[in-house]
Amino acid sequence: MYYFFKIAEKTKPEISVIDFEKIDLGVGQIIEASKHPKADKLLVFKVDCGNGDVRQIVSGIAKFYNPADLVGKKVVVVKNLKPIKLRGVESHGMLLCASNSEDTKLELLNVSNLEAGDLVS
Repeated sequence: MYYFFKIAEKTKPEISVIDFEKIDLGVGQIIEASKHPKADKLLVFKVDCGNGDVRQIVSGIAKFYNPADLVGKKVVVVKNLKPIKLRGVESHGMLLCASNSEDTKLELLNVSNLEAGDLVS
């Protein structure tokens, strides 16, 4: 007899603590935000990750945010992703967000009481 279980579409395989430790998470402060010149769904950010580390990050959150409203926000950044070009603009990291299951709400993870460069663990 076989049993079939519905698995949530966004379920990911388990990882070990060692795998998780490979992710470099930190606090970044958005210092610039603008619309991507070639993509309506993308925003382009300059993010201060502390200690002189200012990087450009492209994120697909334009549906949910006005770029001007994000300047000054302190957010969680994945800092050690390999750089990637998104519609011709290079991105050096990822901004972490949370969303509901219908993808109708999205929120940047906000860490307003910390400083750029602080560690997330």
